[in-house]
Amino acid sequence: MRTNCMTGDTMTTSSIRLALTLLASLAMTSAAFAAPPAKTGKTDKGNVLTDAKGMSLYTFDKDMEGKSACNGPCATNWPALKAEASDAAGDGYTIITRDDGSKQWAHNGKPLYTFAKDTKPGDVTGDGFLNGAWHLAMP
Repeated sequence: MRTNCMTGDTMTTSSIRLALTLLASLAMTSAAFAAPPAKTGKTDKGNVLTDAKGMSLYTFDKDMEGKSACNGPCATNWPALKAEASDAAGDGYTIITRDDGSKQWAHNGKPLYTFAKDTKPGDVTGDGFLNGAWHLAMP
């Protein structure tokens, strides 16, 4: 047994272990509910998903669920919304593995991209690009 010098209360080793276990599980729970990788932003075309900088996000019709079809030169114009190794999926967001082995966020199974020609938050110049194959990602 230990005595808490601040309160004079006696604490057993098992109560200390219980307290530490509860603290550890709270820390893991908050990590599991990390902020989603995208936000909602306003554009001339309504509310859309955006990256952390407020840039519009897009989906590509040629992608299969959980698989990006935009690689090589396509990925230069349409950069993937990158996921880090420490990121965790949740709330409709998943993480896919690209052909080059990097990780990318997907929303409702659709990989997410920005558009190189969008220069400021709210730009939506990629919507409808390539005969309508590119679309704004909607919340």
